[in-house]
Amino acid sequence: MSSLPIPTGIDAALAQKVIAWLSPRFDEMEALLKRLVDIDSGSYDKAGVDAVGAVITDLLAADGIAVTRLPNADFGDVLRAEVPGTVGGPYALLLGHRDTVFTKGTVAKRPYSREGDTAFGPGVCDMKAGLVSNIFTLRAIKAVGGLSFPVVALFTGDEEIGSGTGRPHIEEAAKGARAVLNTEPGRVSGNVVTARKGGASFRISVTGKAAHSGVNHAEGASAIEALARKIVKLHALTDYAAGITTNVGVIKGGNTHNTVAPWAEAELDLRFVTLEQHATLEAQIAAIVAAEDVPGTAATLATKAVFLPLEAEHSAELFPLYQAAAASVGFAVGGEFTGGCADSGFTASLGVPTLCGLGPIGGKAHTDEEFCRLDSFVPRTQALAATICAIA
Repeated sequence: MSSLPIPTGIDAALAQKVIAWLSPRFDEMEALLKRLVDIDSGSYDKAGVDAVGAVITDLLAADGIAVTRLPNADFGDVLRAEVPGTVGGPYALLLGHRDTVFTKGTVAKRPYSREGDTAFGPGVCDMKAGLVSNIFTLRAIKAVGGLSFPVVALFTGDEEIGSGTGRPHIEEAAKGARAVLNTEPGRVSGNVVTARKGGASFRISVTGKAAHSGVNHAEGASAIEALARKIVKLHALTDYAAGITTNVGVIKGGNTHNTVAPWAEAELDLRFVTLEQHATLEAQIAAIVAAEDVPGTAATLATKAVFLPLEAEHSAELFPLYQAAAASVGFAVGGEFTGGCADSGFTASLGVPTLCGLGPIGGKAHTDEEFCRLDSFVPRTQALAATICAIA
């Protein structure tokens, strides 16, 4: 268990009050988790994502916590909640996304359920449990009269599909933040996330020229052949030692077996560890796609989504504070690197101290077996709130 003490000071002194306020809240927290899980909120289900937002807004408003709704025409609205500080200055920023990967109708087939200390259901750990932690952290800080600095939470609606509309709000909010804490699920090991890969997805479209494959094959230009040559080059960019992977996971093209293919498409996934790698790899990918591998063919590259990395240097200041906060409520915790992407990469890449994986412990996200360890609910939320108190 960490020997680091929670720093002394006015805000640090409030940590024990916040911890005490949260201590008896398990039943309330689980009831809210069940309520949120039992609302379908797939990324493309704006009504469902906004329904989750309405529950959050009403609950916070009942405690006198102001919530601002930032409308979004196509995806869930962004919500910004704030507990003002008694002095002011840069705020602590909590992040959480309300969308899940599960389609409308999933809850009817597989609603919230519980077996002992384990909860199940669509999005139960990724990341509706984290939303509950954020909500109760705000409520706890409000209940003790607030800190010297404000605490802000953003609840976004399209993280699972790349945060295309959420990212600008996250980056704008990060500019005024002293630190960012993201309640993505705690790792199965119990660790928090101190570093994450970045990632990007692309669509590659190739055009060629159709021809009869038996009568006038030479007059055709195969888009499929051109794509295949590009895939070999793209996969050659993988460098496991450097943490770089490229994967063409979807391909399609052509019209019939006896026609030279006039079109082909592919979807590429890229993962990287640093911003420098990202810039280099994007240039390399663009060059590979632009090359005319088969005379008479042409290709275009479209970016579908981008997540930036959480590099370990950007969690280095916050992690010891979290370890000390965890120790104060009775558990030890380590830091962990993960290949998954999250919104925390956007804030870290701006140079803002960022820590991730602070939600309750869970696993098997994005599957029917997704679970959350309920015995981690209160202590992880207490550690989150105490960490905020310590960053003054």
